[in-house]
Amino acid sequence: QVQLVESGGGLVQPGGSLRLSCAASGFTSDYYAIGWFRQVAGKEREGVSSISSSDGSTYYADSVKGRFAISRDIVKNTVYFQMNRLKPEDTAVYYCVAPVEWYGGHLRAADFASWGQGIQVTVSS
Repeated sequence: QVQLVESGGGLVQPGGSLRLSCAASGFTSDYYAIGWFRQVAGKEREGVSSISSSDGSTYYADSVKGRFAISRDIVKNTVYFQMNRLKPEDTAVYYCVAPVEWYGGHLRAADFASWGQGIQVTVSS
């Protein structure tokens, strides 16, 4: 059974940093492309980053490019999401998802994708 568990969220001031972790079980992190989505209540869900299964190539939405970095530890079967220079508009619930793909410039989850439970990130002074 595929399972994804996020951790590391919380409250941070603008300009600060947080690192989210996504621990995978039921599959290896180099088998599926894994991505991060975020959602603000009442707004459309946004796919923000992914890491490929084959060679670990990384991809980012323009809204986070240059500030956030996705990586993986195959031994620990964990994907990380380092978020730097956080802004209030980064406030959202963040979800780890697998498998994912980029299509037409947008990250999307496979129909059979597994989702983590979601973790709150709040950027506020």
